[in-house]
Amino acid sequence: MNSTAKGELDDGGESSRRRRRLPDELDDWQGARRWWQPRGVARRRRWYGGVSGGGLVPGDESSFGRSCLAGGERQEGRISKRFGLCFRGGKLPLFPSAPSTNEQPRSAQHGGGGGGGAAHRLHRSQVMLDGLMGDQERHRILMVSDFFYPNFGGVESHIYYLSQCLLKLGHKVVVMTHAYGNRSGVRYMTHGLRVYYIPWRPFLMQNTLPTFYGTLPIMRTILVRERITLVHVHQAFSTLCHEALMHARTMGYRVVFTDHSLYGFADVGSIHMNKVLQFTLADVSQAICVSHTSKENTVLRSGLPPEKVFVVPNAVDTAMFTPAPENPRSNDEIVIVVISRLVYRKGADLLVEVIPEVCRLYPHVRFVVGGDGPKRVRLEEMREKHFLQDRVEMLGAVPHSRVRSVLISGHIFLNSSLTEAFCIAILEAASCGLLTVSTRVGGVPEVLPDDMVVLAEPDPFDMVRAIEKAITILPTIDPQDMHKRMKKLYDWHDVARRTEIVYDRAMKCSNQNLLERLTRYLSCGSWAGKLFCLVMVIDFLLFRLLQLVQPAIDIEEVPDMAMSLGEGSSAGDHIPGQSSR
Repeated sequence: MNSTAKGELDDGGESSRRRRRLPDELDDWQGARRWWQPRGVARRRRWYGGVSGGGLVPGDESSFGRSCLAGGERQEGRISKRFGLCFRGGKLPLFPSAPSTNEQPRSAQHGGGGGGGAAHRLHRSQVMLDGLMGDQERHRILMVSDFFYPNFGGVESHIYYLSQCLLKLGHKVVVMTHAYGNRSGVRYMTHGLRVYYIPWRPFLMQNTLPTFYGTLPIMRTILVRERITLVHVHQAFSTLCHEALMHARTMGYRVVFTDHSLYGFADVGSIHMNKVLQFTLADVSQAICVSHTSKENTVLRSGLPPEKVFVVPNAVDTAMFTPAPENPRSNDEIVIVVISRLVYRKGADLLVEVIPEVCRLYPHVRFVVGGDGPKRVRLEEMREKHFLQDRVEMLGAVPHSRVRSVLISGHIFLNSSLTEAFCIAILEAASCGLLTVSTRVGGVPEVLPDDMVVLAEPDPFDMVRAIEKAITILPTIDPQDMHKRMKKLYDWHDVARRTEIVYDRAMKCSNQNLLERLTRYLSCGSWAGKLFCLVMVIDFLLFRLLQLVQPAIDIEEVPDMAMSLGEGSSAGDHIPGQSSR
């Protein structure tokens, strides 16, 4: 490849854009074809280092790193200075996009509050995706959280499955999270889900160090590159979530916040977190909670108007979590399964007291404990103290691909959490046909019907009585019937459709100017309100400075990819990676 071609690739194709701009009157696909084709195949080969069979290959591997297909995802090296992309394999439609003349994406310029701007240019892939949506508005969504694959938990699976279902509904979804180990840059997952692993490292419980303004430049670049119209942030104790919410509102984007956890009001940590939540949610467009208990908790902590908070539950991929083909149950042995992070919040200390008592009362009961954490030492000591090595099996961290195989080996699922907003784990267990015994905390009583779960107070004696009750009703449980009921009760596609309604409501919210927004922050407290206003004013000034230093028109936009999505496939097909449960 010659040096000119390499230079065009290294700056993201920006030199070619400067030489040949799209005309302003170009607003149809036929015009796009006429603009794209004059230089023919030779020009495209010079850009991408050769085209073979319709597949695009990187023209300069020293710049972009080696592209490969591994682990169920398409990866593409380190993130470049302008997040330049190159593709290998697959016939992906890739067409140049017209330069933007406004900070807001062009699709937002035709909606409320987006302001005027250049005429809306349609790409071929946009036309294909619009066909999936019909007359319904198609959103371009950026999911932001510190918690995503390869880490695994309730928030991570929620973002993944929701993104997959939104893609199937015709929306564009992009995920932004921090780097995990050597996983930094831009990666592609199932159905073309694009994930930006920004070069920020976690410092505490998978959270990045708060920088206030450090993420503003890179987030602005992603928003403009992807022509995002709406930002969806997840989890109250995610640092990246709060910074993204603040920057997105400064840039005029609508923001939806989803809270996945419950918090207290008395301890020092909760008091500080609730004040931060009150600040960041003062200007949020709409909010989502996963249960009615979680909604009440969020409204009390943040001061949000209840009419701005929606309840959209989690769901389970019933195609992945199915009962055993044949019922392995017998009257000789009952297996109780525990799969959880072994930490205080998950009630690991309760297990230390409950397991020996149940083993004493029922000699034919055996426990299988999956998960890892700081409380694992206490469980190991309990097993040694009561000589239960042959009746309590410790599996350690369980990969997500093995969770089902562990669940179907048992008869009862035990959840001992001290606080839960929803608890996806009991959905997975019920989908596999297990009777659930759980503590009556948070939103757990809202999750399953009464005949599928036995609830108990977070007390060792009450939990032992609940397990005794579960053992007596166990012969009446039909795993296949329970699985069929779960398929009707919880579906990720239904969650995505309900989330769409929240997105539509958020896009109808008025886009207020800075002075109108500052009045909301002033109401957060006598001194805290003034401090929050100062933070937002500085953020606004830095945003204006970025517009001068790097105008939006100089940021190369990413072409859309129209992926073929099977109608009959499950919500997320297969999640690559491991679980830390």
